Order: sequence, then C-alpha cells, then structure tokens
Amino acid sequence: MGTDKRRARRRKKGLGNWRLVRYADDFVVMVFGERHHAEALRQEVADVLAPMGLRLSPEKTRVVHIDEGFDFLGFNIRRQRKRGTNKHYVYTKPSRKAIQAIKDKVKTKTSRSIQHMSLAEILASLNRMLRGWANYFRHGVSKKIFNAVGNHVWHCVTKWIFHKYSRIGWQQLRRWFCQPGTWKLAHGGVTFTGAASVSVIRYRYRGSKIPPPRAPSPAAITNS
Repeated sequence: MGTDKRRARRRKKGLGNWRLVRYADDFVVMVFGERHHAEALRQEVADVLAPMGLRLSPEKTRVVHIDEGFDFLGFNIRRQRKRGTNKHYVYTKPSRKAIQAIKDKVKTKTSRSIQHMSLAEILASLNRMLRGWANYFRHGVSKKIFNAVGNHVWHCVTKWIFHKYSRIGWQQLRRWFCQPGTWKLAHGGVTFTGAASVSVIRYRYRGSKIPPPRAPSPAAITNS
C-alpha cells in the first residue's frame, strides 16, 4: 500500500503496513506491525466485502505469524532458520495437504482394481501426473519433497507388481521390471521418472518491476 515514504511515516506513527497478494478469490494480506493491526485489518476487509455480498470464510481466514506459517494455493509459506546458520528466511514449500493429495492419487492409480493394466501403462500415467504436479511446485523449496514423493510412488508400484505377479521375489522384480543393474522401474519402453525429474527453479521476487496488465508495450507508444 502506498509509497515507501508513506509506509515509513506510518511506521513512525506506530501504524501497520500491509501488502495484498491475490489470485482469483483467494488472497493473503501480509502485515508489517503488531497482531492487533492484522486483527483490525481483517475486520476492515470484511466490511469492504459485505456490500458486494461476499464474506470471509471462517474456516480459511486466520491471523498467523510468519514463523507459524500458512498455506496458500497449495504452498506452505513459513519463515525458518537456515540450517547451519543463524539467519532466517521465508521458505515456500508444497503444503502437507498438497503432498497428501498427490499420494492419494498415486494410491488410486496403483490399486488392485487396475491390475488388468500393464506396468508400462501405469508408469506412463504416473509420469504424466507427477510431472504436472511437480511443474506447479517447481518454484518452491521442493527438491527433497519431490524425492520423498518419488520414493513413496516406487513403493506403491512395487507393491502393485507383487500383487499382480504374486510368485515373484525382489530379484525377479529387479531383473524383469527395472533398468539393468538398477532399481529404477522400467517396462515396455517406459521408465519411471517421477517428480524428481523436474528441475527446481526458485522464484525471484520482482515486485514493482512487473508491469500493470494494461500498460502499453514500448513498441505501441508512438509520437503523433
């Protein structure tokens, strides 16, 4: 809100400052100040929405400290101490709900009810789903979570294989359903890649450098 000078004046007066981040009908108001500033702002937002026939969801609307963290659009945003240092940074990671949601989908795709499908079909389907999920979360601190999800999927698929081919053991599984000399699942020309195959590219804050949506492009500005 306002300019840097205006925000500085408000801080000197003991008032809070805030920034609004919105996506469709979901938004977060980040407050620089005390808890009572955030509480007052929540009521102000509710008053603004009321004439439009809208209201804040009691289940989703909370006032939290950044050190507690909060979930927004599938991400968990929280300030934490960087390992090995005394410095604190705000980390953006896939939320527990988002991780559980992808695990539930994997469970459905590797259930006993689809044992009529081939392993190649299962692997191809999982690769597509995990690649799409990972592309959404690739701009956060997600690499370890991608690896953990991949390990979870590996165990789900191997369990599916053992149910489908009940008489095989681990050696047969490695010989018939993995790349030679590895435990990487592969069959019928399809190799399991998982979420970890998607590279993580950290998002960089651009702030005021983002042009407004209706700003004319430089090429469109002419002198008549």
